[in-house]
Amino acid sequence: MFAEAEAPHALEASLAVVAGWIAIGLLGLLRPHNVRFVGHVLFPLGAVGGLLLFAVGLSTMHAPAARLVLPLGLPDLLFHVRQDPLSSFFLLLVGAAAAGISLFSAGYFRSGAGTAPGLLCLYYHVFLAGMALVILADDAYLFMVAWETMALASYFLVISQHRMAEIRRAGFLYLLIAHVGAIAILLAFGVLQGGGGDYTFAAMRGSTLSPFWASVAFLLALAGFGAKAGVVPLHVWLPEAHPAAPSPVSAMMSGVMLKTAIYALLRVCYDLLGIKLWWWGVIALALGLLTMLYGVLFAAVQTDMKRLLAYSSIENMGAIVTGVGLSLVFHGYGLSLLAALALTAALYHCLNHAFFKSLLFLATGHVLHATGSRNLGKLGGLIHRMPWLAGFALVGVLAIASLPPLNGFVSEWLLLQAFLFSPGLPNTYLVMLIPLAAAALVLSAALGGYVMVKFYGVIFLGQPREEKLKEAHDVGPWELAGLAWLALPCVLLGVFPTVAIVALSPAVEILVPASLVPSAAGGGWWFLTPVAPERASYAPLLFLLVILLAVLLTVFLVKRFYHGRLRRTAPWGCGFPGLNARMQDTAEGFGQPIRQIFEAFFRTERHLPTGFDERPVYYLKVEDRLWYWLYVPVARAVERLSAWIGVLQHGRIHIYLLYSFGTLLLLLLFVR
Repeated sequence: MFAEAEAPHALEASLAVVAGWIAIGLLGLLRPHNVRFVGHVLFPLGAVGGLLLFAVGLSTMHAPAARLVLPLGLPDLLFHVRQDPLSSFFLLLVGAAAAGISLFSAGYFRSGAGTAPGLLCLYYHVFLAGMALVILADDAYLFMVAWETMALASYFLVISQHRMAEIRRAGFLYLLIAHVGAIAILLAFGVLQGGGGDYTFAAMRGSTLSPFWASVAFLLALAGFGAKAGVVPLHVWLPEAHPAAPSPVSAMMSGVMLKTAIYALLRVCYDLLGIKLWWWGVIALALGLLTMLYGVLFAAVQTDMKRLLAYSSIENMGAIVTGVGLSLVFHGYGLSLLAALALTAALYHCLNHAFFKSLLFLATGHVLHATGSRNLGKLGGLIHRMPWLAGFALVGVLAIASLPPLNGFVSEWLLLQAFLFSPGLPNTYLVMLIPLAAAALVLSAALGGYVMVKFYGVIFLGQPREEKLKEAHDVGPWELAGLAWLALPCVLLGVFPTVAIVALSPAVEILVPASLVPSAAGGGWWFLTPVAPERASYAPLLFLLVILLAVLLTVFLVKRFYHGRLRRTAPWGCGFPGLNARMQDTAEGFGQPIRQIFEAFFRTERHLPTGFDERPVYYLKVEDRLWYWLYVPVARAVERLSAWIGVLQHGRIHIYLLYSFGTLLLLLLFVR
């Protein structure tokens, strides 16, 4: 365990960044309609705060834990804050992503029919402060205050274009699921305090729960934090809220907010719960794998680029929960080194996803601004009009598709290595079933690459599908700086994974009594061996050098042996008299094989035109079966119950007095 200091400057610096973000948001109210002031002054200041938080988190990864009691809250419920290596890691993640997204936002937000820019600035920076406070909270009271602040601020950001009924519905669904999850979290904290009445995390660490009540607390925490993370079947808000929100907000919610749920789940499972049972990991592992497959299958059939990325976020959160579940299985059986490997893969993927998913959401935001459309069927050929944006989006696409030598490959490879060590488990049934889980992981990764080929190819390659796309413009300097900041870690975390693993090892060691540092760093900074060189190893820098040498060799050979004569002719159009954008593969056509193979997952509605239609119309609607199997029946039951209860509401005072009199008689009867 790490020692604790009373009040170090690093914790005070983190709190200062939180206070600074709140102050920046309040400054937006001074000139709420001045886009230039809000965009070019306040959002860059918010980016500076992100950089400071990133620096604080990075510098305290190996520092002892620190605690403070703030003179805030209620008389008997003061706010307690604590920063340890796990907190520092997630603060680093929040700060790094916030810096890039805030820089992009400086050139993105414009005045329009929705919320005023100054109010957006307030909600945005309160949202950032709420996430940081969730990570710093050291008691259930401050945690729930920060959690609800984060939820409410993000809700107002989601409904920024509140004049549209569809966006209001998406915001309501998000707020509903968020508060269902908050109730489960509150109940989990009630169980964790063990009846002692002390809601500080220090007291919860010292309490001893029976296996039954510890399991109840775990299941409540998994449900509550799973709702925020988008774990199936509590995922329905995510593909609705992300497309409704402005793209920087979508980037912040997907890249950062979802990780606060992972942080809280790790804090409860490994830190606050005194015991760990192996079957907890089996439940988390099963939910994670289901979420992975569900997310990637629905991403493959989407025609809205932001909904596609939203379902991709569900897939990636499923991968992280899968890593957490596998680590719990290993830890429950006392295999600490393998638990550390799975946990490292999960944390590494948290960091990776924060960068490449934020990068892709910001890219779609500029496409939406420049073209006025997020429908894949109306895009195409934008690489010619937006070369800078297309280049940065390609980095994000290759990273999220888990292609080496970028960062997404490292975390997926580490997770697969953890699965390959599962034969060491003493449980025969798990030894038989976990290889199937590894196959599901590989299938999900392959489908994820398929989805990204569709995403990038339909948007940026080929010919423009509409005439107005020829007027699209590339990113400005603010947006370019934000995209570059987010793209750089996608490369660095992929090429130098050993450095990253050594840096985040204290966050793993505070949860699991084992470290990958001796094995991971044994081959040097350029050679990654997660457990032992004879079992598996990976040299990303060597891989990158081979790719660069192959490209240079190809260029040399072309220049050396190409005769230099050039002949121009029209390309062969497969027998067609001329090629045009309508002959390109569409988003619907690209996803058709997946839709047919996994038809049981989808609720499909299709309208095909006939030869007799004066104005033929074709449309295809793919919906989530779980919405109709689970949520629609619950909604109808609530409506019926509300109608029955509504019978009591007559609007007549004498009826209400009669209710009161009857209640009084019943109370007197029971008292006797």
